[in-house]
Amino acid sequence: MSSPRWTEERRPYWERLESLVKASGGKSVSSLSPGQLQELALLYRQTASDLATVREDPTNGTLARYLNQLLGRAHNLIYMGRKVKRQGVWTFYKEGFPAIFRATFSDTLVAFVIFLAAGVGSFLVGMGDPAFTRHLLGPRMIETIEKHQMWTHSIVTIKPLASSTILTNNLSVSFATFALGITGGVGTVYMMLVNGMLIGVISAACWREGLSLQLWSFVAAHGILELPAIFIAGGAGLGIARGLLFPETLPRRESLVQSGARSVRLVLGTIPMLLVAGFVEGFVSPTDLNPAIKFLLSGALGTLLVLYLLSGKSPQSQAPSSAAPVGTSGVK
Repeated sequence: MSSPRWTEERRPYWERLESLVKASGGKSVSSLSPGQLQELALLYRQTASDLATVREDPTNGTLARYLNQLLGRAHNLIYMGRKVKRQGVWTFYKEGFPAIFRATFSDTLVAFVIFLAAGVGSFLVGMGDPAFTRHLLGPRMIETIEKHQMWTHSIVTIKPLASSTILTNNLSVSFATFALGITGGVGTVYMMLVNGMLIGVISAACWREGLSLQLWSFVAAHGILELPAIFIAGGAGLGIARGLLFPETLPRRESLVQSGARSVRLVLGTIPMLLVAGFVEGFVSPTDLNPAIKFLLSGALGTLLVLYLLSGKSPQSQAPSSAAPVGTSGVK
């Protein structure tokens, strides 16, 4: 429970938050300096924690209403963001997305590790048990592979339609992988496991029939963009799950809102990657082009992707939500 002494010690921070909200005019954070923006975010988190403490004491109804209203005004200001400028989309893809990717790279790495583990595991099982491969891929696809034919040749005759269908499917998979983060990450992990297993069993089936070169020359050109996009979407889903399950000092709802906003930007950033991947998969990957050229194209696209993700400004350092609130050493 909060004591009068604690309330008096915390009041200057609430008043400072209120002054920052007033200084912005309650409409946009564009009038605040970078230092004030950082201070606004920190004070917002601290005040949310203070409100939880105040609510423990039924006699502090007036103070609780004041803090609740203050947090509401600050919330609207923070999540309203800056007005969208004409160059906003360009700036996001040029600087914003690479910075967000680097800041959340650990989530993407976890998604990749899950995918890789499922792929390697299913490949090894498929090599030892052809029945497992047949069960997952179905008899029709297995028969095609056993005839030393690649099922991808059918794409060549319907390139525009195939490219559009592939893009739609890739977008659906990416958005589903991201959105299933709301299940606490269970759905996201499932999607990564399934995609990894499919790659693994297809690799095993093609290896047994001597079609590995045909398979990987097909996958290489577009997969160098498509697969990282799926890993990033998986990382976005895991980011939502982390915000939901481990809110730290933030109220769970606020933690989910913040992680969700960041994850949405991550998934939006993958759209150009999937656009290019869909085009390449529809018009280049299934053709009889020399495999060496396809691998060179894969290397070129991969190099450009890495350079792009390493470009842009580094995200501004922010105080972590788990940091101890300033001046919270008072008696509770």
